[in-house]
Amino acid sequence: MAFLRAKQKAQVIEKLSQVAPPGETFIACVHAESGPSPWLAAALGEIPLVGLIIVLTRRYYFLTLTNSHVVINSANRWNNRPGDVVAAFPRHAFPVNRVKRASIWSSMYIQMPGNSSPTRLNIHRIWRAEMDQLSAAFPPGSIDPSSQPFDTPQGQGYPMPGQPMPGQPMPGQPGIPSQQGFGAPQGQPYPPQGQPYPPQQPYPAAHAAPQGQPYPAPQAYPPAQPYPPQPGAQVPPQGQPYPPQVPNVPYPGQPGQPGQQGYPGQR
Repeated sequence: MAFLRAKQKAQVIEKLSQVAPPGETFIACVHAESGPSPWLAAALGEIPLVGLIIVLTRRYYFLTLTNSHVVINSANRWNNRPGDVVAAFPRHAFPVNRVKRASIWSSMYIQMPGNSSPTRLNIHRIWRAEMDQLSAAFPPGSIDPSSQPFDTPQGQGYPMPGQPMPGQPMPGQPGIPSQQGFGAPQGQPYPPQGQPYPPQQPYPAAHAAPQGQPYPAPQAYPPAQPYPPQPGAQVPPQGQPYPPQVPNVPYPGQPGQPGQQGYPGQR
């Protein structure tokens, strides 16, 4: 049994997709039940057998709004699965009146095919958002004056074939760009183009060289003076060659020195 609205709507769309005309788009799906007001049914349910009769005489439906129709499917009493299509009305000829949007249970009267009088359908508040979408197909004057306001405008039937959707241009007319670029703040026009940048301010006088005076010539370093001899140090006589170099002796453990061991682990 499907308890979630999303699951129920998915089942309805799957059912209608098998018989819908090409290009049909499903917009909203509303669950409704026929019979008297649920508040009255709750009060009469205390009377023996009356409540059972009301439950057994109720009919359950799904009302689906598409881009061109309002389709009514029967719904199973026990698991809410959608059944066959009961009626399909063009959006601009939806026979509904006395629509009342309430806090808990909303209601509307629809003229079903084959019935002599309109059928009352009750809609619970959990389907209020979908009912607001369905209200786009309500004809003018079908809303009860005591009804709560809908979140979407009513009384605007779907355009006839060949007419554009509201806000779309007529065929042959240029369209309006869907997005506007970023503009200048209101009341503050852009500055005239082509003007040069403002003159740059000079650096403060403390950082500038005196006008008319060249930079001073660089001073030459004095000739290097030898360090004086330290007391007690032996100064080799000038002109003597360096002492003979010691032959290159490898580190311990390197090849060429027998008997030496390398780092641990090396042989």
